[in-house]
Amino acid sequence: MKALIPWRRTTGVLEPYRLQMEDLFERFFGPAETEGNGLTKVWAPRVDVAETEKEVFVKAELPGVDPKEVELTVQNGVLTIRGEKKEAKEDTKKDYHRVERFFGQFYREVPLPAGADSDKITATSTQGVITIAIPKKPEILPKKIAIKALAT
Repeated sequence: MKALIPWRRTTGVLEPYRLQMEDLFERFFGPAETEGNGLTKVWAPRVDVAETEKEVFVKAELPGVDPKEVELTVQNGVLTIRGEKKEAKEDTKKDYHRVERFFGQFYREVPLPAGADSDKITATSTQGVITIAIPKKPEILPKKIAIKALAT
């Protein structure tokens, strides 16, 4: 029966590749902490990253999170979004069999492109979405060069 479980840890020829894939997923999604029932208890907010000629925008979905509970930091070219989603109130009258809403700490890192001006970052919050605007430094913006017509 154990041979039917493909994700079982092994020590075969493919073990180094499996370890590399686990490391890649942990770096991208964060550590895979689980409860006793196998359900994950770690949450990383979903982000959209868009770029224009002058700015990079990061939108993080944080429904039910007070913006005051969110910490934004930039260090070594990485934007870090960290905080905690707190449960509004405890309901002691109901017996829950399963709760799939997340409450607890969250963490997300977004690498910034070269030339991002970390001193001028702004952030706004609207309806559970935090929008972070990261301007690009003027020296990395493309310069337009005028072409002069010469008389022939």
